[in-house]
Amino acid sequence: MHQPSPPDLSLWRAAMRAELIARRQAMSAEARQAAGLRISLALLRALPQQAGMVVGFCWPHRGEYDPRPVLDGLRAQGLRNALPVIRREAEPMRFLRWEPGVAMEEGPFGIAIPKGTEEVDPDVLLIPLVGFGDGGDRLGYGGGYFDRTLAARTPQPLAIGVGFEFAHMATTFPRNHDIPMDAVITEDAVRWRENGHLHAITPVQLRTRLTELAEARHAKVRAKATTILRTWE
Repeated sequence: MHQPSPPDLSLWRAAMRAELIARRQAMSAEARQAAGLRISLALLRALPQQAGMVVGFCWPHRGEYDPRPVLDGLRAQGLRNALPVIRREAEPMRFLRWEPGVAMEEGPFGIAIPKGTEEVDPDVLLIPLVGFGDGGDRLGYGGGYFDRTLAARTPQPLAIGVGFEFAHMATTFPRNHDIPMDAVITEDAVRWRENGHLHAITPVQLRTRLTELAEARHAKVRAKATTILRTWE
């Protein structure tokens, strides 16, 4: 059943954002640790793990899930990590290589970013969720940076929303330019977006589907490049 949009969507989003962030920050250390461990275990089973693959993530902020313990295990398998950097407002983000020990500096919004490392292209993005809807739609901080970034990158990185189950709602009332997550992982469920809706699946099933989706996106880019080359012959 279609849910009518609030009369003032911006006001609704701001109120919902404030409520969910406050709830997240009010979690006890024990509850956050327990939920984070379950998310981490699901991620380790669900993520494709190909050597050289770049996994972009966000430095944990305002009570977000902290993926850094997972990233330790992924780097041991030959994967690389990157953090987003905002150069200018209303532009896609860029990503700088990160690993423990690299120099850091304060970036926009007071969030740490790497200092002096090279720019890389992420294959997978672990995207923090303030809230998320049944369609894979995401409520973020309101800047639209991830939407612009996903729209600008070819092939589009795998977008995996990570957050806590209490952030789940029927809909976030996405706008036309909002890009849904390919999958969402919380402490209670692993969900895959198919036919416009999130469906609960196992982490192993998600790994297979993410691998297939990544290959399909790369194949589409290769096919387009081949078509362009043929027009020049």
